[in-house]
Amino acid sequence: MPDLRRLGLAALLIAGPAPAHTVPAQPPPLTIPRYDEDWSVLADPAIRTGAGTEPLKYIPLTVDAYLTTGVELRLRNETFRANLWGDGPAPDDGYLWARAMPYADLHVDLHGGAVRGFVQPILGYALGVAPAAGPIDQTRADLLQAFVDVTFAGVTLRGGRQMLSLGTERLIGTRYGPNVPLAFDGARVIVRRKALALTLLRVRPVQPGPASFDDRASPSKQLWGGYAGIPGLDAYYLGYRNDRARFDSGGGDEHRASFGLRSFGTRGPWHWNVEGIVQRGRFAAQRIRAWSVGAEAGRSFPAARFRPDVTIRVNVVSGDRDRKDGTLGTFNALFPKGKYFGELSPVGPYNIVNANPGVSFDLGGGVSAGAMAQFYWRYARGDGVYDVPGTLIRAAGTARRRAIGQQVEALAGWQATPELTLSASLSAFAAGAFLRETGPARTIVMLGLEANYRF
Repeated sequence: MPDLRRLGLAALLIAGPAPAHTVPAQPPPLTIPRYDEDWSVLADPAIRTGAGTEPLKYIPLTVDAYLTTGVELRLRNETFRANLWGDGPAPDDGYLWARAMPYADLHVDLHGGAVRGFVQPILGYALGVAPAAGPIDQTRADLLQAFVDVTFAGVTLRGGRQMLSLGTERLIGTRYGPNVPLAFDGARVIVRRKALALTLLRVRPVQPGPASFDDRASPSKQLWGGYAGIPGLDAYYLGYRNDRARFDSGGGDEHRASFGLRSFGTRGPWHWNVEGIVQRGRFAAQRIRAWSVGAEAGRSFPAARFRPDVTIRVNVVSGDRDRKDGTLGTFNALFPKGKYFGELSPVGPYNIVNANPGVSFDLGGGVSAGAMAQFYWRYARGDGVYDVPGTLIRAAGTARRRAIGQQVEALAGWQATPELTLSASLSAFAAGAFLRETGPARTIVMLGLEANYRF
């Protein structure tokens, strides 16, 4: 584990400018972590729209203090046929996720600085999960986020429990799609200087427990590092340790450093996002030599009917070629977003080559729709297939085939009111040659239905 001086030096080496924080001229869009929403603009009556929830978004307490409140109420049903290609403990399964996440955000102006306290409990329950609800399904009543921060001269010091979202969440995400989001216990330093945005962090992931108020920081996993950006460019270093890591080649103590660079932007109707990551370190008695490259390019057609947006994504993620060569080549995605390759994500970003063309449409009246295809291959024949959290779900054994399978997905959503969203998805994943060579290989079918109310 690096000391604070080494952590600071690493952050300075990757530091670069990103957009400065400015007060928006209208109410802010809703975010997933919620703590980045600035509702102080509602102090100006001219900004108010008359929405019924506005009195709860800006509650003046004194001349120098105000309170923001809000909530998310979500019901999600997922129905599976042949989950994990018929290899899971309950291949045919249907369950209901229910969660409520209210929050309160207190801001105090210190005239030259500010103090803020943020609290967000969670009620997360699951009905019908077979054989039993896991930590991403159910946490009952617990504390999802609770932190205090102090800001002076563009520098924020934050300590406590908090969700994290860095970049496109390839390594650090909120796990928002499943029922129980991911939070971390620890400290962050956030620096904003004109075009510079820099985050330093030292945290442990929170492990949800099966009972109420028993979520605790992981005793075996630690994360530290720095993430910096300028408009259109991010750079970062993330250090990671897991005392109980496990890959297809075995288990042991894992120390891993990730160095990443991301370029993104838009120009006219075109948009792109390209990210490369190199990982070095030690796993048990092996050295780590892993990497990942992800690229996305798309074009919108705003003048066409239904304003289609066509996108192609390609990901290449290293795997372990030879478990006997003293080098672990399996990339570790650390804490990525929950539904990584779409609503149905049986495989995760480890030892994989993936191509994903897709198109989305704006049908008007708050209705959107989309369709996409996914194609998956193993990168290395000597390594298996993992799920999104990084658990091995199909070992390589003596199999030589690379093709994991093909997936198609259709989605539709309706923004019924500013607070209520209704959505549905239908997905199918046909097994490829590798899965047929190594075990059950039925076609997975998943139907997802969701209602989400939040303000």
